[in-house]
Amino acid sequence: MHHLLTKSTFLRGCQCVKSLYLNKYLPELKNQMSDSLESKFEKGHTVGLLAQQLFPNGIDLQKKYQFDYDKSIEEVRELLNQTNAIIYEAPFLYNEVLSVLDILVCENGKITAYEVKSITEIKEHIILECALQYWVMKNSSIEISDFNIVYVNNKYVKQGELDINELFKIESVLERILPLQDDISSKVEELKEILNNQVVPEIDINSNCDHPNPCDFHNHCWQHIPKYSIFNIAYLKTPKKFELYKNGIVKFNDIPKDYPLNENQWQQVDCELNKTSIINKPKLKEFLDSLNYPLYFMDFESFQPVIPMFDNSRPYQQITSQYSLHYLESKDSELKHFEYLAEANYQIDPRIGFIEQLIDETLPDGDILIFNISFEKPRLNEIAKDFPQYAEAIGKIISRLKDLIIPFREHYYFTPEMLGKFSIKNVLSALIPELSYKELEISNGGMAMTIYPSLYLETDQEKINTVRHNLLKYCEMDTFAMVRILKVLEGIN
Repeated sequence: MHHLLTKSTFLRGCQCVKSLYLNKYLPELKNQMSDSLESKFEKGHTVGLLAQQLFPNGIDLQKKYQFDYDKSIEEVRELLNQTNAIIYEAPFLYNEVLSVLDILVCENGKITAYEVKSITEIKEHIILECALQYWVMKNSSIEISDFNIVYVNNKYVKQGELDINELFKIESVLERILPLQDDISSKVEELKEILNNQVVPEIDINSNCDHPNPCDFHNHCWQHIPKYSIFNIAYLKTPKKFELYKNGIVKFNDIPKDYPLNENQWQQVDCELNKTSIINKPKLKEFLDSLNYPLYFMDFESFQPVIPMFDNSRPYQQITSQYSLHYLESKDSELKHFEYLAEANYQIDPRIGFIEQLIDETLPDGDILIFNISFEKPRLNEIAKDFPQYAEAIGKIISRLKDLIIPFREHYYFTPEMLGKFSIKNVLSALIPELSYKELEISNGGMAMTIYPSLYLETDQEKINTVRHNLLKYCEMDTFAMVRILKVLEGIN
């Protein structure tokens, strides 16, 4: 049976009809899939399989028929003629729209639908997706008594064996999707017309490019935007950026002199227009004078299992698994390095070895520099909460934290080469361009977060050793970059 739309392409079309068209006819224009997006898909699959245990002993039609939807749809009909049935991956087709429902339960002739999501809260685009599924099923002459979303309870804390009844929430959304049925019907016809016309819709870039999901045709649609433009103005809200864009303002030299930017934003614009840098020596000196040697340079890596793997952990909690520490006793002393990377062992919580070694290796004197306190500090607070026996020692570490991002974010030191961004990679590229992450096998935090969990399933020791080596090199680079950045700041007279 032919289908033109699925629930995923329907949602894509609701976000942007141009994206819908390109996805069907020009998929080669897509961005390369990011590590975070690939990880998101994997988590969704894991959650879907686990949720089936809430309704055990069902028939998995995807496993049985793969993608032969004709046979699957025929079997759904046969199963629903029975008094009781549990079906996983049940497909329905109506008006060239294919919808595959995660779990369908027929009990005493009463049919209940369950859509499984690896989310922790129900947002409007999820309701829209469920409304489409209901529309397809209803028009396929399936009488649905209730429609539910099964999603992740991020308040659940694992203690002992995984409790899937506590891990998942089940919420009826029938009352929310019924009023949308007429809208669904008209939207389906609109999207089918777009696809049948085979003419690329003329849709300019807008705030929907990243809402509710980042579009995978971003690079194609945004190719007319310079690498450094009004979209790079730091902390300028998205509506303001598109207000400028809609008025034909893309480059910095087109911004009206009376446009309401704040002082730092105007400084950024002026630096680019005049190709100058900001070096506020008094403020830099004040920051540098606040640092107390010996100095540690600290960076963490973590991963976020959607299904809690360890006691005292919640779904999607950041589980610290690695750190790098560089150490300078004084400005001119020899640089030392310490590091930790947990073994991937389901029986051992990586946070225990992580925090015990970190406490041992951060002697009680001197400040601990990090780059952007908004990541490391919450991780330390979480470990202190989950493992109170370490709370006092962790509190002492937290009291010594200093944030190396401050001089750049506050424009004590700012250059056009930062492109309006204050990540360690942007700052490093601007200050020390010869020092780069490009040669590393793992070159960003997203890759590290995705690759480390793969070690829990890897059995080839050579591959394990290679991945561990690459993870250690990446994390070490972060703290070494901090050392070099500080040296640049200290060298300013």
